[in-house]
Amino acid sequence: MSCAALLGLRGPRLLGAAARPPRWSRRRSAGCEPPAGAAVRIGCASGFWGDTATAVPQLLYGGKLDFLVFDYLSEITMSLLTAAKARSPVLGYTPDFVSTAMAPYIKDIHRKGVRVISNAGGINPLACAAALQEVAKKADVDLKIAVVAGDDLMSEKENLKGAGITDLESGKQFPENIHSMNIYLGARPISRALDLGADIVVTGRCVDSGIVLGPLIHSFGWNRDDYDLLAAGSLAGHLIECGAQCTGGIFTDWHTVPDWHNIGFPIVECSSEGDFILSKPPDTGGLISFGTVAEQLVYELGNPQRYLLPDVTCDFSQVSITEIPGFDGGAVKVCGAKGLPPSTFYKVNATYLDGFRATAVCPVGGPKAVQKAKRTAEGILQRTRLIFSQLGYEDYSAVNIQVLGSEDTYGPHARRSIDGGPREAVIWLAVHHKQREAVEIFSKEIAPAGTGMAPGLTGIVGGRPKVSPVLKPFFFYYPKNNVQINLFLNGQHVEILEEDLTFTSDEVVSFDLPKISSELKDLPSGPHTYRLEDLAYTRSGDKGNSANIGVIARHPLYYPYLKKTLTAQALENYFQHLLEHEKPEEDLVTRYELPGIHGLNFVLKNSLGGGGIASLRSDPQGKALGQMLLDFQIKNVPDLKSLIE
Repeated sequence: MSCAALLGLRGPRLLGAAARPPRWSRRRSAGCEPPAGAAVRIGCASGFWGDTATAVPQLLYGGKLDFLVFDYLSEITMSLLTAAKARSPVLGYTPDFVSTAMAPYIKDIHRKGVRVISNAGGINPLACAAALQEVAKKADVDLKIAVVAGDDLMSEKENLKGAGITDLESGKQFPENIHSMNIYLGARPISRALDLGADIVVTGRCVDSGIVLGPLIHSFGWNRDDYDLLAAGSLAGHLIECGAQCTGGIFTDWHTVPDWHNIGFPIVECSSEGDFILSKPPDTGGLISFGTVAEQLVYELGNPQRYLLPDVTCDFSQVSITEIPGFDGGAVKVCGAKGLPPSTFYKVNATYLDGFRATAVCPVGGPKAVQKAKRTAEGILQRTRLIFSQLGYEDYSAVNIQVLGSEDTYGPHARRSIDGGPREAVIWLAVHHKQREAVEIFSKEIAPAGTGMAPGLTGIVGGRPKVSPVLKPFFFYYPKNNVQINLFLNGQHVEILEEDLTFTSDEVVSFDLPKISSELKDLPSGPHTYRLEDLAYTRSGDKGNSANIGVIARHPLYYPYLKKTLTAQALENYFQHLLEHEKPEEDLVTRYELPGIHGLNFVLKNSLGGGGIASLRSDPQGKALGQMLLDFQIKNVPDLKSLIE
C-alpha cells in the first residue's frame, strides 16, 4: 500500500491529435456545496497487494461507478516484484489483479462500462496487460487495454553512477549494486490513455493518487495550470488509495466501527469544480465520519503545505471535512485543497542489495515467559556467533531481539506486570548478515532451542526461518525532461509522451514552522490530566526510514491544548528509544499544523530501524506509533470535557 506520497514529479506533455474532452465550468462553488451536475464516481477496490477479494463485487454492483481503481504498490511491494522478475521475465506484476480482481468480473465490468485503472503492472506492466488480454479473450469481451511504460530507469544505471547522486533522506552515495530504479510517474499519462479510448489502464510505478487524478483530468479536461483543481483531485486520490483505511479501517475508535467482515470500500463523487463527497456502497460495514477521513488525510503525510506530487504541489493545511447526514454508513464532503506548480524533477525509488536477513518467531509459555524468551534469543545468538568464529565469518551486521507481550517497543513507557510477568510471550529474533551462508546457519539453529534451552518453547511460527535478500530503498530526484513515457494499446506502441515544463517551478517556497503564540502561553491551566486518546484521534505511517504521526483534535476547543503540549521536542523525548541519531544534538522530529482539521502532523526521522524490508523490527512501517502515542498524558489543564457540554 502502501501507500508513496513524497514526490517531486509532474506529468508530461501529451503528443497526438486526439480531441480533448469537453471543458466543464471552473467556477468555484460558494462554500463547499455537494457536487452537482456532471459528477464522476470513482471507487477504490485495493489499498495494497493482498487486499480483500470482497471489494470488487460490492463496488461494481453497488457503487454506480464510472471508474474502478486499484492501488497495489508500495516500496516493499516493488522490492518483492523486482525479486520475482529476476526469477522469471514473465513475472514482476501483481497476479491477484488479473486472477482475483478482474477475471471473475470482467464480463460485468465490460457490460456496465466501468473503466479500470491500476498500478498492478509493477516492474512488468506489459506482462500484466498480456495476461489480462488472455482473460478478456477467454471471456469473449473486446476491451482496449493500455499500458503506461517508462518508469523503469535501469537502462540509465551506468550513467547515474558517476553523477554525484545522493539519497534524499540519508545523504548516502549512489549504491554500486542497484537492483531496481523506478520513477513515480504522474496522472497525465493515465488521462491520455483514457483519451485514446482505453477501457483498462495498467501502469508501473506511479504516484498512488494519480490513479484517481488521471480519470478526473480525462473527464473534466483540467489544464496543467489548474493547480487548485489538480490538488483537489490528488486529495481525493490520497484519501481513497488505501481502500478501507478511510471507511473505518484502523480507526482510533475501532470499537465504534460495525461489521468489519463486510467493510465498505470508498467512493469519491467529484465535481468539475474540485469539491467531492466521500462515501461507500449501501448495505456495507465500516464507518465514514470526520474522524475516519481526517485520520487518512494525515496518513503518510510530510509537510501538508508542500505535498509534492507529479502534477501539482499541494497544500492540504486548510482542507475541511464535513459530515453529511442521511447517507447509509456515513459520508463527508471535502474541500479546501490548494495547489502550486510542480517541480521539474521526478522522484525515483531505487533498491539495492545489502546482505541477507531472517526472522524467527517462537511462542513461549509458562511462568516467567518473558525472561525465558530473552535468554533463549540470547542463547541462539551466542551459539551462532560461536559457529561463525569457527568458520571464519564476520559477526552479524545487525540483530533485533523483541519479546512480544512484554511491551518492549514501548521502551520506558512499558507497563511492567507483577508476579513474574505474562505467562505467554513470543520471541521476535531478527538478524542481518552480509553472507547468505551465515544467515542459513542462524535459520538452522532455531529448532534446537526447543530441546536444549528454555521449557515452554512451543514451536516456530511458519517453520524454519526463511533467508531473504535485503533490498534497501534509495530515493533521489531525476530531471523530467530526461524521461520518455510510452503508451501501448492492446500490445501495440501508439504514442510517446514528452515533457512540457512550462507550468513547473523549482523555486523553494519557504514555510516558517509555527511558533507558540502568546494565546497558547496564556491558555488557562487546571488540575486535570487526560490521555491523548480522550482528546484526539491518531494515525501513523511510513516513508522510507521515517515515520509520521498525525494527531486530530476530537473537538476544536481541544486543539490549542494539543498545540501547546504536543511539541516536536515532547514527541522526540517520548519516542527517544526508537530514534537513531546519526549526529549529536540532531533534531529528529518536525511538527506541522493542519488548522483546517484541527490537526498536527509529526515526522520522525530515522525512527524505523531502516524501514520496510531493511528493518529488523516487528513494526517496520510504524503502524503502531500512533497507537502508542494515545497514552501520552496532557497534564495541568482545565476540565476540557466541560467546554463542549
